[in-house]
Amino acid sequence: MGVPGPFPSFAGAPDGPVMGREEVDRALAKLAAEHEAIESSLLALQDHAGRRLLEGAELTGVTKNRWSTTEQAISLLWSYFDAYTEALTRAREVRSRHRWPTQDELAELTELLCGTAITLPSSATLGGSPLLSEELGLDRLVDRMNRWYAEALDVIVSADAVWSALPARIDMLSAELHRTRSLAHSVGVRPGEHPSGDDLEQITAELTTLRAEVVSDPLAFWKPASGSSAPGGGSPDTERYDRAARALEDVRREIEAVLDVRQDAERRLMRLRDVLSRADRTLAEARQARGEVLAKIAASEVPAVSGPPTALHEQLVAAADYRRRSQWHRLSPLLESLEQRADDELLRARESLTAVTAPLAVRAELRGRLDAYKAKVARHGMAEDPFLVERYDVARRMLWSAPCDLRAAEQAVLRYQHAAAEALVPRQTGPAGQGIEGGTE
Repeated sequence: MGVPGPFPSFAGAPDGPVMGREEVDRALAKLAAEHEAIESSLLALQDHAGRRLLEGAELTGVTKNRWSTTEQAISLLWSYFDAYTEALTRAREVRSRHRWPTQDELAELTELLCGTAITLPSSATLGGSPLLSEELGLDRLVDRMNRWYAEALDVIVSADAVWSALPARIDMLSAELHRTRSLAHSVGVRPGEHPSGDDLEQITAELTTLRAEVVSDPLAFWKPASGSSAPGGGSPDTERYDRAARALEDVRREIEAVLDVRQDAERRLMRLRDVLSRADRTLAEARQARGEVLAKIAASEVPAVSGPPTALHEQLVAAADYRRRSQWHRLSPLLESLEQRADDELLRARESLTAVTAPLAVRAELRGRLDAYKAKVARHGMAEDPFLVERYDVARRMLWSAPCDLRAAEQAVLRYQHAAAEALVPRQTGPAGQGIEGGTE
């Protein structure tokens, strides 16, 4: 409270020696300055906004207990200050009797300034003293006042800091919570129907409880600074507030996701219908192709083809119903699941079609290869070669007959391919190193 501490001119002075005139005058001057500083500090404490708030609040818990003690300390501070003032006034009165004080006056002043001439009321509730009253010197009196002032100021400043910080932040978060609840209600996110609706109820209850506790017991939300002895050293404890703020942010993101679903629902539903329609057409094509393969390809293992994804179609109908009823909170997770499963279904249908038509693809490849070699033979003028014609006809009959034996047809194509390759090799006639007209490609 701006109090420098014990007076160095008389602190620790022996009981026997009497102070001189100059020592007395110096001590009185310092006491006067000390008195003014103490009075200013006490008046500032009396006018502190935090003290007025504490006096008018319905306190609970830690704050109630500490403020009860602090109120008594402040009351005793004024009593001690009155005693201090009385002692200073008395000392001034003694000193003012003579310009050159007598030896008795100096002895009296020494007792007033350095002795234990101040009788004080009991402070048992603060210091645990069992005495109804006690006698102190000015130095110990100032030390005690400094200590109690610091403790009182710490309580007042800490409570005021919490009240200045947390309730306003809680109110702002509550306003954001109110907006989020209104938005959640508009998209069907309600308690008992959606987890985020339940979360909003819990956050609402927590903020209501938190604000009431902060207002009635601010010191329970104060974290003193470690190693700091200054009054009010520390900061408000915002852990519960921060936790509620994070929870509200998570809910807000969930609501935004639901809003995105509402805005894109029709587009996503149309895409789902298209994907499932393509999957159905692909499966139908695979079933038709399987019948064709079984009819046209002999001794072929053709995998079975499943039916249309009935469950997915039923869930698609449910999704459309959710959209029609504006149940966006139900539609959101269903669409996410359907989109992935529909894509998987289309991929499965395509793989099924590929597996079923594999024998037809092999037959088509063999037909293409046979025709390619026939064209090659014709370019070299050997299209009428009886042996090659016979080999070609055998392979062609196998490939264009139903059902087609792919293994036998493949062997026939290979025989024609080998025969054509041998026929296209130039034959050696005449002198060594000279060949007849012809060549291979």
